[in-house]
Amino acid sequence: MTAVAAAVLAWALIAPPVQNPADLAEVIAEIRVHGNHVTPDEEVIRIAGVAKNDPFRDTTIALVRERLKAANLFQTIEVLKRHASIEDPTQIMLVIVVNEGPVRIDFPDAPGEMPRVVRRRGVRNLMFMPIFDAEDGYGVTFGARVAYLGLAGGRSRLSMPLTWGGLKRAGVELERTFDRGPVSRLEVGGAIQRRRNPAYEENDDRRRAWARAERAQGPLRLAGTVAWQHVGFGPIDEDLRTVGADVAFDTRLDPALPRNAVFAAASWERVFFEAGDPIDRTRIDARGYLGVGGQLVLVVRALREEASAPQPLYLRSLLGGWSNLRGFKAGAFTGDTLVAGSVELRLPLSSPLSIGKLGVSAFVDTGAAYDTGQRLRDQTMRTGIGGSVWITLAALKMSLGVAHGRGSGTRVNFGGGLTF
Repeated sequence: MTAVAAAVLAWALIAPPVQNPADLAEVIAEIRVHGNHVTPDEEVIRIAGVAKNDPFRDTTIALVRERLKAANLFQTIEVLKRHASIEDPTQIMLVIVVNEGPVRIDFPDAPGEMPRVVRRRGVRNLMFMPIFDAEDGYGVTFGARVAYLGLAGGRSRLSMPLTWGGLKRAGVELERTFDRGPVSRLEVGGAIQRRRNPAYEENDDRRRAWARAERAQGPLRLAGTVAWQHVGFGPIDEDLRTVGADVAFDTRLDPALPRNAVFAAASWERVFFEAGDPIDRTRIDARGYLGVGGQLVLVVRALREEASAPQPLYLRSLLGGWSNLRGFKAGAFTGDTLVAGSVELRLPLSSPLSIGKLGVSAFVDTGAAYDTGQRLRDQTMRTGIGGSVWITLAALKMSLGVAHGRGSGTRVNFGGGLTF
């Protein structure tokens, strides 16, 4: 054996094995079940069809959710992905949150008989959910949603939202979800509401009735809506009829703190007035979330709203404030067309395993609003540069930012609320 061959053989015997990229695939290190009172954890996991050390794939969450839905034991189901280890990102904790609805257990008098689970009916089917939302320019909205389950079948819900503050609203909504067929969700409803327009300092009063159908398939959602509404805005008092369609693509596993995900939504709406020609309105909102090292996330957003003809004041797009241009007051600029974008770096300061999360961000927002017939290249782009601090705690997220609007000064903006 030559010296070269001997050296190659020795290296093959002592060198560490080359790691297969497949070995770095994500695996389920832990499974947690929450919200179940009657069905044991083991039974929920058995129905879900997953086990510890199973590979975690892109389709795992959708498959688990579908299996749990097929069991017809739970009124609501949520499946979440969490990292089980800071050091090893391949270790995944699968969190299953179920709601069995109002139930009771009847214990038999005769020995040897098994206890029986009974679904509660009547007023005990009532559920209550708080409503809280806050944004500079619009104020704080608070209230509650009362829901009655099962009015139009086991997967239906009649709900009555009532809010006060920035948005004063009272409504009735009936929705029904379906496991199969061309429609995943149907909704009809009506509401009366008042909200002050921050650009024109006028109360925007609406009475509205609508019907909506949705089709969801994985991260893709298609929907169509028809609606009627009566608008009171200063001296304006008129009826509108609208028909529209929208599509959304959402890969965010955690909408509160997304990472390595995209969200894109597009909508079209035709508005028919009592007098005059109809107007077509379109909206495109695209966002990307990229992990760039450690817990740091780069967020990029692009937004465009456009109308085919000049709109009444109450329909014009508003630029400024927390929603699209920090460093300026809400509704600082208005137009039939709005173009905006932002780049943001988000850094969570708390552990990924914490229920509550605290973090900071640095951002640059830019945008313009202008009338129909004008061109974007002729507009002055407004820019806001600043930073924010934010906190998420379960379903609550609040953010407070300080930004310098170029040509406007420095301003505090805030936003947040409850998300379910």
